[in-house]
Amino acid sequence: MPRLVATVYGRVQGVAFRFFVQTQGRRLGLGGYVRNRADGYSVEVCAEGRREDLDALLGHLHVGPPGARVVRVDAAWPSETGEFTGFTIRT
Repeated sequence: MPRLVATVYGRVQGVAFRFFVQTQGRRLGLGGYVRNRADGYSVEVCAEGRREDLDALLGHLHVGPPGARVVRVDAAWPSETGEFTGFTIRT
């Protein structure tokens, strides 16, 4: 299984972006997490699963929920670790 690590920049904190990503990740059957970054304007996403499902999640990251304004998404595809059993919101 591939692994996606992404940082999403813009108005992505305080607009239910983490809940949105968690919902999409679970719907797609992915394992991983989403969390706010300390800078106040970005969110970190780490997910593992089938490549086509990760591509779908990446597409959702570019849009976000209503109220979000995504400016940029940086994505990397490192090796998987198999460490996730569900998709969670981390603090």
